[in-house]
Amino acid sequence: MTSNPANSIRIKEFLAGINIYPKKEKSYFGMYLSPLRAETVPSFKVDFGKNLWYDFGSGEGGTMVDFVMKLYRCTFHEAMKKLESGNAPPAVLPAKLKPPADKTILRDVRPLNNRALIGYLSQRGVNTETAKIQCVEVHYSINGKKYYGIGFRNDAGGYELRNRYFKGSVAPKDITTFAVSTDNCMIFEGFMDYLSYLTMNSQLHPQMNTVVLNSAAHLEKAMEFLKRHHLILAYPDNDTAGKQVLSEIISRHGRVDDMSALYEKHKDLNEYLVNQL
Repeated sequence: MTSNPANSIRIKEFLAGINIYPKKEKSYFGMYLSPLRAETVPSFKVDFGKNLWYDFGSGEGGTMVDFVMKLYRCTFHEAMKKLESGNAPPAVLPAKLKPPADKTILRDVRPLNNRALIGYLSQRGVNTETAKIQCVEVHYSINGKKYYGIGFRNDAGGYELRNRYFKGSVAPKDITTFAVSTDNCMIFEGFMDYLSYLTMNSQLHPQMNTVVLNSAAHLEKAMEFLKRHHLILAYPDNDTAGKQVLSEIISRHGRVDDMSALYEKHKDLNEYLVNQL
């Protein structure tokens, strides 16, 4: 078997053969819980027409052979043998799919006043007054040790957390939306880019309907919100995951302005802002 015939094997059927089925399915694609990572929100897309896969959480994707190599952590030749046999071994590795032991526990939420956190935001170019309105100060613990960070609330009541040394979250994970009754909508991958936009435009609050994904893996959650708008102004990261997010929005919505041209030489909008200081 050569790679071309191997890649013609339907990914959907292969997954069904190892008892992995889509959590959401349309005629032309399916969204799965990623078989490559532990997650609770489906972020693994299979394009049924093109017979390609993409994992929004990891920013990786490819063909049938690429998937088998990634799933079983094997070489190209080993992947070809598995596909030739037509009898792939079970794919779910219990140790791999156990939830992380280091659970982040919310202890307290208060107004953002900590000097170290405000200083960190200032180094990231974010206006202090804007940050105090849009964010809070979250005190949390991991394995009994106490920490604090900048908190950005999502629609489910959880928080994205940032400080100089830590990037994480307090469950539940979700998108963050702002509705101000406009026909158009902005979308950002992370809240630091959202704060950067407000700072660059001297705004304390968004003047347009806005969604912050808080993770590229949450794009599917944002689609219903996005579909209500005439035009989407997208501020994706300039990396593989960002490009895939943009491509997915364009394919599902159509009317999209890619705003990343503004910061095309930078990783994201915040890096662009920092370089303007």
